[in-house]
Amino acid sequence: MSVRVLVVEDEELASEAHAAYVARVPGFELAGVARSAHDALRLLGQDPDVDLVLLDMHLPDGHGLALLQRIRAGGHAADVIAVTSARDSDVVRRAVSQGVVLYLLKPFSFAAFRGKLEQYAAYRERLETAASDVVQDDVDQLFGALRARPTGEALPKGMSLDSLRQVTDALRAHPEGLSAKQVGDVVGVSRVTARRYLEHLADEGRADRAPRYGGTGRPEVAYVWR
Repeated sequence: MSVRVLVVEDEELASEAHAAYVARVPGFELAGVARSAHDALRLLGQDPDVDLVLLDMHLPDGHGLALLQRIRAGGHAADVIAVTSARDSDVVRRAVSQGVVLYLLKPFSFAAFRGKLEQYAAYRERLETAASDVVQDDVDQLFGALRARPTGEALPKGMSLDSLRQVTDALRAHPEGLSAKQVGDVVGVSRVTARRYLEHLADEGRADRAPRYGGTGRPEVAYVWR
């Protein structure tokens, strides 16, 4: 049986993209698209069989977490994945405390989106096949499915998550952007290695390429964190 998904996103292009992404992931089907908190509550009231809500935090008629409280107060038990540009740590903490199972930051690639849904699907599969009286190992496996790195976000061969985090931290600390050489100097790797990580971030939609002019020869490429 497919997981029925409600997309809650106020931006038209983003809502269309997320709906199309849901349709591309096997095992998931689109239940509807809501462009506001009001629409989301109306659709959930009409369709109690929605399994999963993809929830933006910035809605025209209220915050996503306030909507989540109203959803729960109305007795709807659909799981929620936050799909948002909200990076405030307090919002993340409150989302976790209110039962948001996964958090996907914009902008993202289809691979990252698919990875989150596959991660959620693995969790549901383990939950549905678990015995009615679970033991500690069963509980650990259930929560482990949500904590595991999504398969859709697997790094290219030869790249490490630790180095990727260092490169990401370097970019975020320099909003004006950095070249591959500058990132290499900060992280302690060669320019070639730094460029490989930077190109990966750019391909994933998490950094922008920005040509720098002013010197002789070809322009230098700077990478700016989104």
